[in-house]
Order: sequence, then C-alpha cells, then structure tokens
Amino acid sequence: MSHILLEVCVEDASGLRAAIDGGADRIELCSALSVGGLTPSPGLMVLAGKADLPVYAMIRPRPGDFVFDASDIAVMRVEIDAARAAGLAGVVLGASRLDGALDKEALKELADHAQGLGLTLHRAFDLVPDFADAVETAVDLGFERILTSGGAKRAPDGIDHLAAIIADTRDRISIMPGSGVTLETVGELLSRLSVTEIHSSCSLEKPARDARLVSLGFVSPSARQTDVQMVRALKARLVAAP
Repeated sequence: MSHILLEVCVEDASGLRAAIDGGADRIELCSALSVGGLTPSPGLMVLAGKADLPVYAMIRPRPGDFVFDASDIAVMRVEIDAARAAGLAGVVLGASRLDGALDKEALKELADHAQGLGLTLHRAFDLVPDFADAVETAVDLGFERILTSGGAKRAPDGIDHLAAIIADTRDRISIMPGSGVTLETVGELLSRLSVTEIHSSCSLEKPARDARLVSLGFVSPSARQTDVQMVRALKARLVAAP
C-alpha cells in the first residue's frame, strides 16, 4: 500500500531546495505565504520546473478575497501559461462569489485554460456555504484534489467537517487536509480521516537578521522558513502510517 503523500508549500528558492532535500512528494509553489500564497514569479517557476518531482503553482494574482473580476481572470490566464511554459505539473486555483460559494463560471474558464495541467482547488473552498455542493462543482470541473481545513483556521480544528467532506466525495476526488498540519497534529488527522495526501508548510519561525531592514519596513520582525528537518520528519511519519 502506498504511503500518504506529502505536499509542501514553499515561497522561495531555499524553501524549494529544503522541500526537495527533505523528501517532499509534491511542491505547491507560491509567493507571499504570509497572506495565504500568491502566484510565484516566472523565475521561480522556471527553477522549480527543473525539479524531479511534481510542482503545482498557486494562481492567485493579488492578496485579499477570491472574488475575481475580468481583469483578474485575464492575469490568471497569463500566469497559467507561465506555469505551463516552465514545465510545471499543475496549478492551484480558486474563485468565489460574494456569498462565498465557488464561482463556477470563473473556475471553468480557468480550468479549461489549464487543460493538460493537474488541478488543485485551494482553500477558497473553506468559505463555501455548502461543502457538498462545492465538492460536486470540483468533481464536475475535473479537479484532482481539494486543499481544505474543513472551514476552520487549522485542519485539526475542522476534523469533523473534513470527515463529512471526505464521505461526500465517494472516492471521486482527493481531499487534502492543510493548514496547521505539523508533526504534532498529523497523528489525530490520520487516526480520524481516510486521506492519501496532506499539505504542510514544514516551516519554522525565524527572526529577521538585520534590524535595519525591519526599521525601514522592508521585512517583518520574523518570518517562516521551510525547514528540511521538518520536511524529513513529517515524511517519515507519513511513510510509517498504517
């Protein structure tokens, strides 16, 4: 029986290398993870395209909500093209209506434009008023998986909803728990949920190295950084899972 796959989200070249060296099975490539992840730069996509494991690029052109207008969608189409040109395996998409429901028309346009690439539906899913209906939308549009915390800030806190969502899928799409998934919390998720993959940042809080950069507003006092040992330890835990 195959082990549970580990997807690691990274935002820079050093994080990419740490995830690869730690044994990640797949990379979610982003920028600006502090705001939930934005589209990575073309240069980072090209670098990641050389990796010997699947890399999916986040396609999110700006921080804020997931309610995208025509100009946002136009940018996202170009970003999908960049991911394809870089040789990446897939893209990570999401789009909402004002009430939080999935924007089926926007998602269909983006999914159609990404034809030939793998598709992950991101945590815009966590805003929907009806999880079961959103699962049907994701299945109909050809998504491979849904990244979700079960509508909670952290997946361990949404475990009951995650269990219900997994039941609704009837094995038609993968549910990948993410947010707050660490070596300390993954055990509860694995004991309660039937999943084939999990998502984690595998990161540590690191203080800024130069106080001048903080004082001038160039960096935050601290930031999270992908840690190769955390990747390695979480991967080992998943390999050992029954």
